[in-house]
Amino acid sequence: MRHFTARPAASFIVLAAMLPLAACGGGSKDRPKADLAAAKITTIGVNSYLWRASLDTLSFMPLVQTDSNGGVIVTDWYANPNSPTERMKLTVSILDQDLRADALRVAGSRQVNNNGQWVDAPLQAATVQKLEEIILTKARDLRRMAISGQ
Repeated sequence: MRHFTARPAASFIVLAAMLPLAACGGGSKDRPKADLAAAKITTIGVNSYLWRASLDTLSFMPLVQTDSNGGVIVTDWYANPNSPTERMKLTVSILDQDLRADALRVAGSRQVNNNGQWVDAPLQAATVQKLEEIILTKARDLRRMAISGQ
């Protein structure tokens, strides 16, 4: 079990400091270069904003695996204290260096406790979609803050 929390934070600091310089070009054609530069500066294989936003969004869950080069985050089972008879496990995959909605995939499993036995149960598609929306919104906010120099 490997947890990487300090490295992405340090990478984000470097990214936040360097990205405004990379984004100083004048036209809109320079914007993709800023995103590509962000991925190169952080030395991870996927979009750094999506990576950081995914880690932030899932920070309440125990992590089993994080691979910043492959863009995979796997959580362990998590039970909400308000509904201890249900638990879920998630896998987030970041598929690209660009900050795009189709560069992010969230998959999950859900189980319910039935007489002391954990039994697989369907996970609502809306749950996965909501998580993807939260991660994408956070990633866009991180990018916006980095470019504006905040």
